[in-house]
Amino acid sequence: MKIIVGLGNPEEKYLKTFHNMGYIAVGDAADKLGVKFKKKECEAFVAEANADGEKIILARPVTYMNNSGRAVKQLLAKYRASADDLVIIYDDYDIPKGTVRIRPSGSAGTHNGMRSVIAEIGTSAFARIRIGIRDSEVNIPIINYVLSEVRKDDYELFISACRRAAEAAIALSKGEPVEKVMTEFNG
Repeated sequence: MKIIVGLGNPEEKYLKTFHNMGYIAVGDAADKLGVKFKKKECEAFVAEANADGEKIILARPVTYMNNSGRAVKQLLAKYRASADDLVIIYDDYDIPKGTVRIRPSGSAGTHNGMRSVIAEIGTSAFARIRIGIRDSEVNIPIINYVLSEVRKDDYELFISACRRAAEAAIALSKGEPVEKVMTEFNG
């Protein structure tokens, strides 16, 4: 079993913001797997899928970004899963816009949602898929930037990155080794 969590904020006004890249990507994964987010549990909207005999839980926490760890902790408990079963998809200001980076573990960097996840589950040893959002031409405080809408000029770039992140998450959930997924999707 794998639990794929896309970090973001639940309100409509955040839908097209940089901070919702995880929500968008996990939605793309759900579309590719042919499932919908039909139920709410563990402070998240949840969809269930099967791929190559593996059960996959897809989730969008409704706790808002800075409290994402609460939902992740509840999902792990409900499904009797461990950090090894977890894949988190999120935006990352620390890498250039439109890039996708997969890592088997690591720190939260500047991301408050990831800080929450690590604090709640007590480990940073889980797979993560980061979607780069940093634009070297923009010079505003990070909090204002991540909550701003993606510019129309960049929209296709970010949609493509979210699709790649979704494909990487599905590959991980099917048991592909993280090193192989990194080689295929990083960049």
